[in-house]
Amino acid sequence: MNGALIGSRPYPLSPKQPALWKGTTASNSQRSPSSIRTRNRPRIRALSLEEIPPNALRRERDPNWWGGFSLGVDLGMSRTGLAVSKGFSFRPLTVLELRGQKLELQLLEIAEQQDVDEFIIGLPKSWDGKETEQSNKVRSIAGRFAVRAAERGWRVYLLDEHGTSTEAMSLMIEQGLSKSARQGRIDAYAAVMVLERYFELSGQGIELVLPKQLELQEKLRIGREQHLDLGREGEEVVLSTLKVK
Repeated sequence: MNGALIGSRPYPLSPKQPALWKGTTASNSQRSPSSIRTRNRPRIRALSLEEIPPNALRRERDPNWWGGFSLGVDLGMSRTGLAVSKGFSFRPLTVLELRGQKLELQLLEIAEQQDVDEFIIGLPKSWDGKETEQSNKVRSIAGRFAVRAAERGWRVYLLDEHGTSTEAMSLMIEQGLSKSARQGRIDAYAAVMVLERYFELSGQGIELVLPKQLELQEKLRIGREQHLDLGREGEEVVLSTLKVK
C-alpha cells in the first residue's frame, strides 16, 4: 500500500494537502472547457478525523446516536469472515471464499444489504504488538478496498486482531457448536470478536485508512453517495492512515 502511518498523535490530524492539478499555465483561450470547469470548482480541503469519528466513538459521545452498522472483517488469504453490529449485539454473518476484486465487490454488496457505513478489518500482529508479514498483506488489501469504499462514503479501519481466533473458538464452545460447525464458522466468529473489541474500546487504537485523493475524502465527509461507482481496475492507489488514540 502506498502511504504511511501518520504518527500516533490524537486527532484532529490532517495529511498534507496535495496540489489539485499539475502542468503549465495557459490562457483561457488555450485551456479546454474541462480545465476551466476544474479551476472554477471550490477548493477541497483535507479531511480530519474529528470530522468523521468512528461509530463506536460517536455512540460513546451520544448514547442516542443511531447511525449505520459496522462490518467486522477477519481477512484471510483464502477465507474471510464477516460479522455485523451497532454495538448492542454482535452477529456472525458469513464466510467468503473469495479473493481480489471479487472479494471487494462482494463486501460492497453485503455492506449495501446490511446498511453498513464502516468496515473494521482485523490487522494481524504478534503477541507483543509488532506487525508481521501478514500485517503488510492485510494493509495492502485494505488500502485498495478503502478507495472503493470511499466512493460510497464508507470508511475502512484497521484494528489489532491478536487473540481473536482463540476468543472466537472459546465463544463457539460456550454456545455448544459442534466441532464441524466451529470449523466452518471460526472466521465469522473471529470477526465478531474484532467488533466486540472495537466497541469495548470505543474505537481507540484503530487506524482510518484514508485515501489521499481529496475528492474521495470529500465523499467520506458527505457520507454515502447517491450514485455508486465501482471504480476502475488498476487505478493508482495513494493512501495514508490516521490513528485514533
